[in-house]
Parts: sequence; structure tokens; C-alpha cells
Amino acid sequence: MNNMLNNTENILNFQISGFHTYILEKPFHLSFVSQNLCGMLGKERSELQSEKYDLYALSVHPADQEKYSEFLQRLSVKEQTLSTEYRLIRKDGSVIFVRDCFTSEKNKDGIFIGSSVLTDITDIKNENNDLRFLNETIPCGFMKYTCEKQPRVTYINQKMIDILRFPEVKEGELDYLELYKSNIFLMIPMEERRRFSKYLNRVYSSDVPVAGEITLLRCDGTRAHIFGWVTKTINEYGTSEFQTVCMDVTDRHQKRKNIETERYLKALTDVYDKIFEFNIDANTVKCLHSSGSSNFKHFENIAIQIEDAYEKWIVKTVIAEDRERVLTFFKDFCQKKLYTQNIQPPMIEYIAKSSNGENKKYKGVFIKVDDSVSFYCCRTMPDTADAEILRTENNILRENMKELVMRFTDGLAAFEVTSEGLIKPLFANDNVCEFFGYTKEEWISLMEKSTPLEKFVAYSDTAYEDFEELLRNGEAEFTYFDCKSEKERKIKAICSHKEANSKNSRYVMLYYADSSKQNVKTTLPENRTVSIRTFGYFDVFVGDIPIAFRNKKAKELFALLIDRKGGYVTSEEAIGFLWEDEPASTVTLSRYRKVALRLKNTLEEYGISDIIETIDGKRRIIPEKVQCDLYNYLSGKEEYSQLFKGSYLTNYSWAETTLGELSGDIK
Repeated sequence: MNNMLNNTENILNFQISGFHTYILEKPFHLSFVSQNLCGMLGKERSELQSEKYDLYALSVHPADQEKYSEFLQRLSVKEQTLSTEYRLIRKDGSVIFVRDCFTSEKNKDGIFIGSSVLTDITDIKNENNDLRFLNETIPCGFMKYTCEKQPRVTYINQKMIDILRFPEVKEGELDYLELYKSNIFLMIPMEERRRFSKYLNRVYSSDVPVAGEITLLRCDGTRAHIFGWVTKTINEYGTSEFQTVCMDVTDRHQKRKNIETERYLKALTDVYDKIFEFNIDANTVKCLHSSGSSNFKHFENIAIQIEDAYEKWIVKTVIAEDRERVLTFFKDFCQKKLYTQNIQPPMIEYIAKSSNGENKKYKGVFIKVDDSVSFYCCRTMPDTADAEILRTENNILRENMKELVMRFTDGLAAFEVTSEGLIKPLFANDNVCEFFGYTKEEWISLMEKSTPLEKFVAYSDTAYEDFEELLRNGEAEFTYFDCKSEKERKIKAICSHKEANSKNSRYVMLYYADSSKQNVKTTLPENRTVSIRTFGYFDVFVGDIPIAFRNKKAKELFALLIDRKGGYVTSEEAIGFLWEDEPASTVTLSRYRKVALRLKNTLEEYGISDIIETIDGKRRIIPEKVQCDLYNYLSGKEEYSQLFKGSYLTNYSWAETTLGELSGDIK
């Protein structure tokens, strides 16, 4: 029996954290003090145990003593178990946080006694203080959540609550915050959940944080766009958890989106007669653009209910034979049926009364901007003669080309971009084939297969990044060289969908864009001295005006002619320098002729085409007609001896041979 008592005392003294017992009769005081509690406070038993005073209460932090006194009073009323947290001051003056689990009961004499166990939670409190500092000083949302398949939120700060717009809980109402805490995926829109789940899996498996932007679903049904990162850590209980820190960038995202949409809309106005914005969520439609003297000018940028638009713009203008079909088309669109039925943008043809009272044929297409907004774009169809020509062409071309190019009389090309980023050409004029660097035969071959974008544009003079920009923004503008007129023109490209879709393909249409280039000749000086800089980067000046080469290969060809110092360069030699990895062939010869023509046209614009001589396809610079630092240096004159500083035509790798010769001269 004595051994059992000794074992019990050892357990209470050393194995139960901060154990002590109370007599809950006034004056409250400790009846037993464990060695564990003495060690926790750095005090002796005699400093804590007294029948007249509650010496333990004197160790409670002054700011928490009232709270602790009320805690003891509640325990002395009835038998119960309660918990609370407070601070204790150790003998050395340091402060610790404890969680006190206290059980009170009556003994056989009817006196309330209590047993208390303390847990040191100082580390946890310090961490929470750090979180509170983060809350108060940095405008960031912060969350902790479990690594389960359906993660539960274990901590969320006030800023994150504000971002997600959780309402204050009122009696009898649903606590949305607690609901969202039970499953973090409730905060993620349906279309983003798969991507968010992949991010979490990547963070969990690789232990590497992931950063980026994502859309969150607010409690009020609106959406917030946030930038943040997710990391995996080990919490105080030794288990894995996710932590997220994020910033609300909704305003910035919306501004950027508005700017992109405006640019996209501006590009569409160059092609379509009328453009309407359909907002499915708001159930409104408004006319954004109407050309000429259209009656829709009076309604521009005025939102009206979609049902009213049906009455004003369809029932009153579309001919009776087409009216029901057109109404069905628009109603199906508003019910989001059309995009799921057809991977191509929804299109329709109909006859309606124009502003001058004539019946005209129209063709329209819905271009998706986002999940709620689409642009309905329409234009009049060409007259009978043009339509007959196009019908003949469409009998030869693929069927979906007929739908895609929409019978534009100025259509140049179209191609499909799959959801995997592969390109399949549908149609192109001969000139546009050359813009992409292919013969017509090669283009026809490409129409039968899908090609990666990077490979598809490899032969084009336009940079791969420019084509990426087209797919990113939905529209772009390129310089187009017309072989027939031997002049440069501008072409515009527009995607059928502004943003990529994870399932469906997009279609790109190319068409002429009016060029309003300033006539360079009107700004050139009368004394047209041509100055050429080769030491360092290559540049050419007419007087003080630098030549703006619109084609990098044309500029490189000019540099090659300068490097030859007046010697002739054949087509085969030029191809060997300009396209080092490709042998001379019909394709490269065609490409070279186009580059040479572009160089000729550029020099003509600046009125200096006479500085190059061409005989039987061979070209050379006429040194006497230009001022060139290379030629001056090689003249051997003393005043030019310091021109060369060790660099030459830095833009081009093939210039290293001449650079070596020049460097040898210095030695």
C-alpha cells in the first residue's frame, strides 16, 4: 500500500504538468503543490503553499488576476470541469502562458476542493502573436488548413474574412464562416477547383511552395481575384498543414481585363459593322459599336433587358421567315447551350431590314469574353457576285473554312489552335503562306495535320513571342509583305475566343488593316548623308534620322553587304549567312527574295536606294556613297585609328570572322 502511495505521489509531482490542488473555501489556498509546478514557476513549495493566503494567485499576471479570480469563484459554486488560459510570472520575472484544466468537487466534509493541471502554451501564444502582428501590419489574407482530400480551415485571419466578405453571424442565421471552414473548396469557383487541387497536390508531394493568381468565390456570390502562395509546414501537433498568404488584386485584375477587352473590342470594330455586349449574369445587352448611320447609334452603351432587345432589335427588324430561328438562336445562347454544342463560335445568317429600309443579309458570331460576357458581332454579307465567288472557293476549301472566315471579302487566312496549343492551317492566300515561310504546297500539307506553334512559326520573320502575344490577348497586328505589289501592308489577327478554353479549339482570322504610316520622305533632310555604325551594334542613319527597319532579316542582309566592303553577295551566299542551319532551296530562295525586296523598299522610303547595286541577283554596297566607321578605320588615316574598340556587328554571329581580323590588326 505504501508503495502505491509513493508511486501516486511521484506521478503527481513529476509526471503531470503543473499539478496542484485547491481548497475552494475562503480564503482560497493550495493544499498540495507538485514539484512539477515548482519547476514551472522556479519557486519552492513554501513560496506557494499557505493556509491563510492564495500565494499561487500572486504569481498570476496582474492583467489576468481578475479573470483568474472569477474562474475560481465559478468552480467553487458546483462540481464541474472548466478550462481557461492566463499568464504566470516566474520567480526570475519571465512570463509564461498556461492553459489551466480545473476540476472541482465536494469532499466527504462537504468542502469544495479542486485539482488543476497546467499546460505550458507559451510557444503557441507567441506564434499567434506573430500572426496578430501579420494581421495588423500587412494587408494580407492568411489561412491554415489541413492536408486532407477535403481540406478544413484551422485558422483564418480577419483580412481573409474581409476579402471573402463573410457577414456577421446573427441569431438564428447560418454561420457561413464555419461552413466554409469545413471545406476550403467552397471558396473556389467550380471551374478553378481542379487547378487548385493540382496545386495542393504539387505542394504536398514536392514540399515546394506554389505562387500565382486564382479566383475566389466570396460569400456574397461575387468573385475576388487574389495573388498568393501556398506552402506545406508541420504544425505544433506534428502534423502536416497548408498555409496560404494572399493579397486581394481584384481591382488591378479588373483594370487590366478592361484594358485588354477595350483593345480587343477596338480590333473587332475594324471587322464588324455592329457589336453588342451580352451579359448573361445581368440579363442585359447593349450596343457597343454601330457603323455609319445605323439606327443603333441612338442605343450605344445603353444596357437594356435581353427580352426587351428581342422585341426592339429582332422582332421589328428580322424578316418573318427568319424571325423564329433567330429568336431560338439567341435564347439558346442565353441558356448557355450553344458553346457546348459546337466547338466553333456560334454563328447565324439571316435577313433583316437595314437603316435605309432595305432588306440585307447579315451574318453574326458570338465571341466569348468570359463566363458571363460575350460579344455578338455581325456584318452585312457581300453582294451576289462576291458571294458566288466565295461559294466557288468554298467548294474547294475545307467545310469549316466556310464557317470560319465568314465570307470576308478581305479575308487572308485562318487557322485552328487546339486546346493543346497545336496549329492546323485552314486557308491562306499565297502571299500569307510566304508570311509564315511556306510554299503553297507545304501549306496544303500542313492543313492535314496539327503542328506545335513554335515549329509552325519557325520560318516566319515575326518572332515566336509575337504569336504567343496574339493567343494571350486575342488580337495582334503584324507587318505583311504583299508579293504582287512588292509593298508592305499591315495585317490584323483576331481569335474567335479571346481566352483559351481547356476543352475547345480557337480559330484565328487574318485580314488587311489600313496603314496610316507617316511618309518618311517628307521628314528627311535634303542632304541625305548615309552614316553606318558597325563598331558595336549595327545602325544606319540618314542625316540624323535612324532607319527603322521593320524586318530584322532585311537589316541583317544590309549588314552583310557592308561587311563585304563592296563585294558582290550571291543569293546562295546570303542564305548561308541569314539562315545558317538551312541549305539553299526553293523555300529559302523565296524567303530571301522577299527579304531583299523589303530592304529595297525600306531604302526607297528614305530615298537612298542608289547605295546598293544589283546585277543578276547579286547585290553589293557602293562604298563611295556611304560614310561607314569600318571603311574609315580600314583607310589607315590617323584620325580614324581609334574608332575600333574591340566590338563589331555585335548583333550577328557571322561577323566574328571580320572581328578576328580587326582584333589581329590591333595586336
